[in-house]
Amino acid sequence: MADRGRGFGYWAVLVLALVMAVFGLPIFAGGIWLITLGGSWYYALAGLGLVVSAFFLFRHSMAGVWIYLLTFLGTLIWALWEKGMDGWAQVPRLVGPTVILVLVLLCIPALRGPARVARGAFAAAAVGVLSLGASLMVLTTASDARLVAQETPAPAPAEPSPAEPAPAEPAPEEAEPAEPEPATPATPTEPADPAEADAAEPAAPADPAGAESEAASPDTGTAAPVDPTEGDAAPAETTLAAAQPEPQLEVGADWPAYGGSYHALRYSPLSQITRENIDQLERVWEYNTGDMPSEAAEGKYSPENTPLKVGNNLYLCSPMNILIAIDAASGLEEWRFDPEVSEDAIPYGATCRGVAYYQIPDAPADQACAARILVGTLDARLIAVDATTGQPCADFGVNGQVNLEEGIGDTVPGWYAVTSPPTIVRGIAVLGAQVKDGQAEDAPSGVVRGYDAVTGELAWAWDLGNPDNRGAPAEGEVYTRGTPNMWTIAAADEELGLVYLPLGNSSVDYYGSNRSELENEYATSLVAVDATTGDDVWHFQTVRNDVWDYDLGSQPSLVDFPTADGTVPALVLASKQGDIYILNRETGESLFPVEDRPVPTGGVEPEYLAETQPFSAYHTLAFPDLTEADMWGMTPIDQLWCRIQFRQSHYQGIYTPPTSDTHWLQYPGYNGGNDWGSVAIDVERGLLIANYNNMPNHNRLVPREEADEAGLVPIYDAGAGQGETALGEAGPQIGAPYAIDVNAGWRQWTGLLCTEPPYGGIRAIDLATGETVWDRPFGTARRNGPWGIPSMLPLDIGTPNNGGPVVTAGGLIFISATTDNLIHAIDVETGETVWTDELPGGGQTTPMTYEVDGRQYVVIAPGGHHFMETPISDAVIAYAVPQE
Repeated sequence: MADRGRGFGYWAVLVLALVMAVFGLPIFAGGIWLITLGGSWYYALAGLGLVVSAFFLFRHSMAGVWIYLLTFLGTLIWALWEKGMDGWAQVPRLVGPTVILVLVLLCIPALRGPARVARGAFAAAAVGVLSLGASLMVLTTASDARLVAQETPAPAPAEPSPAEPAPAEPAPEEAEPAEPEPATPATPTEPADPAEADAAEPAAPADPAGAESEAASPDTGTAAPVDPTEGDAAPAETTLAAAQPEPQLEVGADWPAYGGSYHALRYSPLSQITRENIDQLERVWEYNTGDMPSEAAEGKYSPENTPLKVGNNLYLCSPMNILIAIDAASGLEEWRFDPEVSEDAIPYGATCRGVAYYQIPDAPADQACAARILVGTLDARLIAVDATTGQPCADFGVNGQVNLEEGIGDTVPGWYAVTSPPTIVRGIAVLGAQVKDGQAEDAPSGVVRGYDAVTGELAWAWDLGNPDNRGAPAEGEVYTRGTPNMWTIAAADEELGLVYLPLGNSSVDYYGSNRSELENEYATSLVAVDATTGDDVWHFQTVRNDVWDYDLGSQPSLVDFPTADGTVPALVLASKQGDIYILNRETGESLFPVEDRPVPTGGVEPEYLAETQPFSAYHTLAFPDLTEADMWGMTPIDQLWCRIQFRQSHYQGIYTPPTSDTHWLQYPGYNGGNDWGSVAIDVERGLLIANYNNMPNHNRLVPREEADEAGLVPIYDAGAGQGETALGEAGPQIGAPYAIDVNAGWRQWTGLLCTEPPYGGIRAIDLATGETVWDRPFGTARRNGPWGIPSMLPLDIGTPNNGGPVVTAGGLIFISATTDNLIHAIDVETGETVWTDELPGGGQTTPMTYEVDGRQYVVIAPGGHHFMETPISDAVIAYAVPQE
């Protein structure tokens, strides 16, 4: 008899009360913990409200409803105070509490009490419904405010000083056709007085023979010209390097180099595909390379390939360096060449970003290998094959290949690999290599070498630690070990005869006290090198004493920069930390002020860290410093845990010193900012297009003893690669007193990131002024969710992205890059996405465009990416509008 009337509603209230108590107790306890760390009081109060409400609901009292309503109203007010009407930011604050609110309201009829409480129940329900409406309104509202760090107009370009190096010889008629000039602003501003600019004048020429160069003190943070006529540096014994500029293929019908041309604008003058007909864009062919990971290579593929197009053929390489030519109109295979790279050569990932095309000037049409395809391989070979037949070029190296491990010294498969295409200038193929991060200070050299594109002979070697020798090492010696390398793509100016090398960091990335003076001077710098001699002309350093892995991943873009006094030969250099620099490409001087700003010091190397760092006054992609309110999650519980981690971590803004006693936050993380995808320049509209990432890393330096106990060993150790260690993603950094433990993106146990979205965006910047034209989150949430479960939400959240944009005269940006497996067409003037298509794999690459018989094609090779956790594919897909 006692249980009469205790139906479903009665038990439902008890279950709800139990659920609220289960969630409320850890929120209350965690909230107390957060308060002790100096954090928000909200969670302790909200947890207490949940527990008290659960107590009264367990007793079937209406007091439980009223207490929860008060808790929810407090939550709503707090959420609006912290983040306003930003729907994504409010997800962990309001979604869970709103679900509980609905359940509490549904329980009201089951609560006990005579008729006299009916009016109170009705009032509670009314308040609850209003609260529910307010919560839903906030959650479905996306804030239009974008976090743009540069809030004031950029200063006008500083008037560059006269170039100290000898002026380049005028280009003959057959030199590279001039690229279209960017649009000059309607009302040009006066250039800034050089005396008022923060960028320093070039320092005195350096003596390459000295161990310590005086070309640029590491304290200047600006370009340092070097007189290549001084010192005893001698080029290799070869007379094959071209003394004059060679003819260059134009971008338009063709896409002859990775970035379009070696100016790397990623701009095409084609305009058949426009905003007006983009809705008709359709797939016209799909080709499959057949290169998919074996069981042993599972989880190691990251192709990142952009094909070239010359004549009637596309030329591409698969992740394992299989060279393929396909018909550009039909997608039918013409030939393939398999260099048979072993899977044990895969470094961080199986990557082949592209190949290089070279036409020997004045070669007879029937000469074998008159036109050739060059590629660097994962197992450190430089290979040349005939562009017509795919057969190895017998006149190149030994049977068509050069061994790039010569002079490198001790290495093992996967430690030293080539993942980017050569850059060919004045007949010299210039390439660096990837040296797998975090292994040891005594690592393979970061030497950058130039090889004759016809014979494969070494033309020069740019060995940072041995500036006296531009040739191969003497017998019994090797190139300087552990020096900064160039894993990404160089750009080149054929007329000036300069190649621009974006350098990475020394081995190892996160400890610098053992580095040499020259390493400190050149690491994380752009170096302009004479393509025929290998002598450096100037260098520009973007980070001093880099211990954050902020290597330069972006390929520079060469532009004729508009100023009030006419155009200046310049280049655009984007960086992982977000700053974008505009440099005179003849002298390396910045056209805009470069400000020295104080940065934090301390950590484990207080004497080593620089007290100031250079910041570009032109533009930055960096966001404001993180705060506790920027923490995120799926529910209040995981957001609370991220807040606790934030309060426990060492964080002082950008360039926070690495620490060992506690984790430190690196923001932005090593994925950018802007990375290897690089930027695109719309030369007709005067716009710079940059996609970027906005994520921190959660890192800790691991004392050597702890690293040894965890079984952390370098790649050359017999036990390397034998499974995960207790430290997860970590590098042993042998030779330094610390290993490194990296949580890239600062992911939590749900797989979600600890900071709120957007995690990536795309921005249009006025090239002449550096001002933002438009900026938006980039990438939908359709393939993202907790524990890797796709949410299928077609809403722009701004996902992590890797890969770059291509912009056309038709007013469109073509880009994939995001983790939603879509290729996007974006209106270049408004930033609106006007077309998408779902890809069979992740689009972590850069599209390209070309023309055949009057028809414009857009091609992408969506190979996917293990780091970005997107599907792997071997597809190459071409799009076009229907033919009339």
